[in-house]
Amino acid sequence: MKELLIFLIQDRIVECLQVAALVLAFASRLAALAFLLVPFPVLAADGIAVSRGPDSVQFGSCVPSLAVENRSSETIDYLQVDLQVTLAGGQQRTVELKSAYREGVHYPIVPGGTAVLKQHLDTEASLGMPCGALTSRKVTRTICEVAGGSSCAAPLSVAP
Repeated sequence: MKELLIFLIQDRIVECLQVAALVLAFASRLAALAFLLVPFPVLAADGIAVSRGPDSVQFGSCVPSLAVENRSSETIDYLQVDLQVTLAGGQQRTVELKSAYREGVHYPIVPGGTAVLKQHLDTEASLGMPCGALTSRKVTRTICEVAGGSSCAAPLSVAP
């Protein structure tokens, strides 16, 4: 009787291990399928996402920046976001953050690519304040162009 009981327990353990192996194989296939399917909607998500980039200090003045992620299917030729910044004393100033010089060489942002929008201190005045003096930022204008100067068709979202 004891031997029969041991045999039944061993048989049950083997069955459980086989079921566990099947479940593990199914789970790994499901995970692989999910891995393949997840990136495609992210790339297909049409749009251009602009978020706050790192602030830097140049010549003692704060220079804000914005980070761009082109999730659209079109190549961006030129992108500009104008920020209205409020300084600690209540003053407001507009800062133009650009992907390139307007009349100069363009640095296209290809689909799936990233870029940083910067203030060109040789064409516009600096804020003249440290970064800690900026109390708020608000988008006042955006310009997005593809080759030929036409407007970008993809939606543009900006979170300054």
